[in-house]
Amino acid sequence: MMDIERTRKFVDQCWGDEIVPTLVEYIRIPNKSPAFDPDWEAHGYMEEAVHLFEGWARARLANVSGATLEVVRLPGRTPVFVIDLQGEADDTVLLYGHLDKQPEMTGWADGFGPWIPRLEGDKLYGRGGADDGYAMFGALSALLALRDQSVPRARCVVLIEACEESGSYDLPHYVDYLAERLGNPSLVICLDSGCGNYDQLWLTTSLRGLASGTLTVRVLEEGVHSGDASGIVPSSFRILGRLLSRLEDEETGAVRPAELYAQIPADRVSQARRAAAALGSGGETAVLGIGAIEREMVDRLARIVGDHPDVLGAVARLFEALEAVIHARGRRRRSHTT
Repeated sequence: MMDIERTRKFVDQCWGDEIVPTLVEYIRIPNKSPAFDPDWEAHGYMEEAVHLFEGWARARLANVSGATLEVVRLPGRTPVFVIDLQGEADDTVLLYGHLDKQPEMTGWADGFGPWIPRLEGDKLYGRGGADDGYAMFGALSALLALRDQSVPRARCVVLIEACEESGSYDLPHYVDYLAERLGNPSLVICLDSGCGNYDQLWLTTSLRGLASGTLTVRVLEEGVHSGDASGIVPSSFRILGRLLSRLEDEETGAVRPAELYAQIPADRVSQARRAAAALGSGGETAVLGIGAIEREMVDRLARIVGDHPDVLGAVARLFEALEAVIHARGRRRRSHTT
């Protein structure tokens, strides 16, 4: 049995004394993902971040028997970390994260910025700290906490990539290259998601789907003067709109093809209700800025899913719920300003 209080103290001290100061330095590094910095290799910021992470990890693993760390570099691709900690059980767990960052973007409050680390209370602001710089530190601090109490575990492999914000186009090449070393994990833990509050452990049970493609509409073989073609040559935008309307109702946003719908599993309905209960029972959820109206929306959505397991019906009622919440917010704002 683990001593939970001892674990809490171990992890809190590790983060307060070692990890947060390292994340502060990491936030200062503008190691944007390759899609936002095509010359990332020449600029050297990614290498600087890799060096920072590697130095911290090697120091913590120096006395861990059987632990190995390698920064793997395939030509022309962003690097990956592979940290291998042998275990007592004949099994493998893969823990995933990434260290590349989104671009600067705009809208930072005065005194804040993407490359300006700032501690406000127990929150650290700046680009990359939460998405996803913490991942390696979270994985290793958890594993070191187990080691501190001699808790047996499976072999754990920590894989940190540097191309996630660009679509992870380098990752499949590394997975193939490292396949024999990674083995056949029975569990993959992706440390790159969100949480509803800081009161309990949250797991993302499903991710949004994505189907992408390129649609091109051509109505002419060569350019013509609008004075000659207007009203004669059909509008490519109108044709495009009609094609897209086969997939989505432009009035409501409902997806039309029945093949894109599925029955919501009963366990997902149960999980949605549990999430709604957790978010609705703790007062204001400051981390998400969730207030009474937002909690009301979560509750309504949970009831919708439970009462209408058919997705098509749920989608229609989802819009009704959102509309009701928006109108309620408008009424309350008007009452506050009059």
